[in-house]
Amino acid sequence: MDLPKNPDPNLALAGLVERVTFFNEENGFCILKVRARGHADVIAVIGSAPAVSPGEWIDARGHWVQDREFGRQFKADHLNVTPPDSPEGIERYLASGLVKGVGPTYARKLVARFGTGIFDVIENASARLQEIDGIGPKRRQRIKQAWNEQKAVRKIMVFLHGNGVSTARAVRIHKTYGDEAIEVVRADPYRLARDIRGIGFKTADQIAQRLGLALDAPARIDAGLQHVLVQATDNGHCALPLDVLRDEATRLLVVDSALVLTGIDRSLSSRNLIRERVGDSDLLFLPPLRHAEHAIAHRLLRSAQARPPYPDIDAATDLATVEARTGQALAPSQRDAVIAALRHRVLVITGGPGVGKTTILRTLLALLTQHKVRCLLAAPTGRAARRMAEATGLPAQTIHRLLEVNPGTGGFLRKEDNQLATDLLVIDEASMVDVPLLHSVLRALPEPAALLLVGDVDQLPSVGPGSVLRDLIDSQSIPVVRLIEVFRQAAGSRIITNAHRINQGLLPEPHTGSDLTDFYFIEREDPGAITATLLEVVRNRIPTRFKLDPIRDVQILTPQNRGSLGVRELNNVLQESLNPATEGVPWIEKFGIRFRRGDKVLQTRNNYDKDVFNGDVGWITALDELEQELTIDFDGRAVVYDFGELDEVVPAYAMTVHKSQGSEFPAVVIPLAVQQYILLQRNLLYTAITRGRKLVVVIGQSRALRIAIQNDQREARWGALSHRLQSHL
Repeated sequence: MDLPKNPDPNLALAGLVERVTFFNEENGFCILKVRARGHADVIAVIGSAPAVSPGEWIDARGHWVQDREFGRQFKADHLNVTPPDSPEGIERYLASGLVKGVGPTYARKLVARFGTGIFDVIENASARLQEIDGIGPKRRQRIKQAWNEQKAVRKIMVFLHGNGVSTARAVRIHKTYGDEAIEVVRADPYRLARDIRGIGFKTADQIAQRLGLALDAPARIDAGLQHVLVQATDNGHCALPLDVLRDEATRLLVVDSALVLTGIDRSLSSRNLIRERVGDSDLLFLPPLRHAEHAIAHRLLRSAQARPPYPDIDAATDLATVEARTGQALAPSQRDAVIAALRHRVLVITGGPGVGKTTILRTLLALLTQHKVRCLLAAPTGRAARRMAEATGLPAQTIHRLLEVNPGTGGFLRKEDNQLATDLLVIDEASMVDVPLLHSVLRALPEPAALLLVGDVDQLPSVGPGSVLRDLIDSQSIPVVRLIEVFRQAAGSRIITNAHRINQGLLPEPHTGSDLTDFYFIEREDPGAITATLLEVVRNRIPTRFKLDPIRDVQILTPQNRGSLGVRELNNVLQESLNPATEGVPWIEKFGIRFRRGDKVLQTRNNYDKDVFNGDVGWITALDELEQELTIDFDGRAVVYDFGELDEVVPAYAMTVHKSQGSEFPAVVIPLAVQQYILLQRNLLYTAITRGRKLVVVIGQSRALRIAIQNDQREARWGALSHRLQSHL
């Protein structure tokens, strides 16, 4: 049918949604297949709606367009969606997966039994659902609960859409605030930015503006100040200088700086902020972080003056006994480290790879356990804890599990009134420990107990606020053993020798000859060639020459998220290469990411209910479209996610170097290019290389490699822990 030359921009079209071809949760854009009234063929309708499902009825106003690729379409400027009221529409609606527990089979049975009254039955007489074969009490309750949840989530979607913001986080909002979600958000829109991952201040502010809040309202100024400080903690800071906070908040709020200064005074008066002079700067803290720093300094300084709670130990005799039993003689530097650990209640042991930290730890623990000293071992990540257990032969766990997370609050059950039963706590990978976590550890550690922190201070600092390990060392107030001697066995690894060269500002030694080694630099100039070589190396060369699995054993590490060599783009091409779409294998697209069975994925935040934590890596083992659930295997433990919870998970074929901290992988592949300039830093490259256990391959530009090695500038973090330790505060 030919389109009119001057199409009417206000044509009406109504019909039943047969299929939702595409729906973007971020902006509501949708492409629908509609059996429209008055049209023999199914019509393609494009428009925007907060939510839409097969079986629903649409009323649209707009005009016809002729798409070069897809042909004739109805472009809706206004799209109204209403629940279905015909048996055919209701069956499609229920069969669409909208209600967990009801697929095509049960949808057909339910409509055949209850007709157009099925919605009323579910809502008001759900016990009658058990009249259907296969529906017992459990399934009936699940259907009823899922029905109530989808109604509440759709209300939130309509509310968000009506206020011009994304509907993608509607499920998360409902899980956080329950059925009163809209009332909660209306009362304080800025709670969304504080409580809901993926919703920022600007989104919450947009809702606040739609609800009539003035730009200069005190509540808006106060929320903006809190947001700037919270964002600063996400960037590793424990505080901000007054002028930085003022300027950042002024830019965010687009108001006069005098209003921001008034807001700062108001927050100081209400103790929502704390001001403190540190050196030449006036720093502004959120109270919990200021308290955590102060408590850490007070406890560690006190412990540094006391002896550990060990029995009298003849170090020389006992060390000789342990060496004879293990058959491993200690070098003088290692022996000194063990003796220091026996003498001090708090001690830091730091050094790079191959300097004997593991040997020291294994010897110390063997010596102490033979004297019945109670020892606990922990690390920030599950992988680090497993390595620690394998190296020492003693149980080790993550710090979060050691402290026993309370899922309801996110806090820890182990604290002053329920402390750990130990004489020594050893924490490995201590460079990853941030200020709040160390504060929680010290709250749970009995006063007489010793604390041993083991880590590499030259690695990247923690993702969370603070530079704990560096601050402890720089303060010169806490006993420190710095190991620098690389032992002969470790020196045979080019990974270790080149890591130390890079840390000293030197280029890695080139590999000559055809023999297999554990470190390669493959030079490529063009970013496209870097990606192509990376795919070839991961998919073919490493599996063929080193017998490693390209998905489970090989990890791509890159400095950045964006760009052609960033995490997002590399994950797209690696997924298509290593786990391509296969006919019959289900997939789901949520939050702009396509998930498939077999995908390698990364948890991006602590989830205490599921007992999974930021940085945990797993594999998708099942995807259930009927139940709208996805199952991920985390080290042999199956964890189930609702589709609406998948904003916690991202593909992990490639990850940032920051996310890899605390982990080790059989093989690491690192793309390097000048386009990553801002993030080309020595400690970042050093950290990436030390993640590889058997093989490291760097692919990229020689110039980018030189820039990274020469750039020893470390990003300053605002805080006062080192100052407090030096000042004995």
